[in-house]
Amino acid sequence: MSHHRLTSAKDWLDRLDRSRHALTLLFALSMLETLLIPIPIEVILIPWMLCHPKRKWAIAGVALAGNLTAATLGYLLGVSVMEQWGDQLIGLFGSQESYEAFRSRLQEEGFVAIATIGVVPVPFQIAMLGAGASGYPFPLFLLAAMLGRGVRYFGLAALVAITGDAALRLWRRHSRSLGVLGLALFGLWVWYEVTT
Repeated sequence: MSHHRLTSAKDWLDRLDRSRHALTLLFALSMLETLLIPIPIEVILIPWMLCHPKRKWAIAGVALAGNLTAATLGYLLGVSVMEQWGDQLIGLFGSQESYEAFRSRLQEEGFVAIATIGVVPVPFQIAMLGAGASGYPFPLFLLAAMLGRGVRYFGLAALVAITGDAALRLWRRHSRSLGVLGLALFGLWVWYEVTT
C-alpha cells in the first residue's frame, strides 16, 4: 500500500516536472504560501528536488521569486491600508501581540529582524505588514527577505546536491511516515491558533 502511494507521488512529481506550467504553478504556490496558506512550501520542494535533482536550483529560484513577489504585495499592504484595515489584517495573519513584538524587534534590530523571519516563530505576513507600516526602507526589506528565504530554499537545494541518492532513498523509505508527521504537526498548529 505504501509502495503504491509512493509510486503515485513519484508519478505525480514526474508529470508535474514535465509540465510546461510546472514552474508557473510553483511560483503561484510560493506566493500563496507567503500571503495566505500556513503550510510550508518545503512540503513540495523537498520531494520535487529529490526526484528531479537537475532542476533543484531552478526550483529554489522560482520558489524564492514567488515569495519575494508576495512579500512586496504584503509590504505595500502595510504601507497603504494598515490605518484603515490594520486590525483585520493582523487578526487574519496572526495576533496583535506578535505584530507589536515584531515591530519593536524591527526598531531594535532592523535588517536582522526581517532576515531571520524564516526561522523564528513569527508569521512572515506579520513581518511584511510591520515593515510596510513602519516605513522600513523597501530595498532593505526586500534584500533581507531574499537572504532569509534564499537561505531556506537554496539551502534545501544544496542539501540535495550534497546528499544526492542517499537522501532520495531515505525519502522513499520514509515518505509515508513523514507525511503523517507533517499532517499531525499541521493539525497541532491549527489547534494552537484556534485555542489561543
